[in-house]
Amino acid sequence: MARRNVVGSILHMKCPKCREGDLFETGTFSFQKPFDMPDECPVCRQNYMPEPGFYFGAMFISYILWGFISLGICLSLVFAFDWSVNGAFALLLLISAVFFVWLFRIARSIWIHIIIKYDPLSTKTVQ
Repeated sequence: MARRNVVGSILHMKCPKCREGDLFETGTFSFQKPFDMPDECPVCRQNYMPEPGFYFGAMFISYILWGFISLGICLSLVFAFDWSVNGAFALLLLISAVFFVWLFRIARSIWIHIIIKYDPLSTKTVQ
């Protein structure tokens, strides 16, 4: 597999160390076990749960991301498309319900990529 850059690794929710193993057991929009992660990477054996409460910081990332996305959606609907505030918030609630699991996973992916650095030799040492 070609080497992924960090943005591609985050968006595809891959292991930050080898950028090949999956961070989550199921697909992005799967509602079966949407929050379950394996304990380690199946490719390089990187521990995905290094300590209790490790992903607490991901909560802040998702809060900031969704705050800016929500603000952008509501402001553009109200001012650019002349929607009512109630209509804009109703659509925002619908969008929030659909993308909740994706945002949860992206925030965790960003957080683990901030903490754990890429090691190009990690896939060669474990096989």
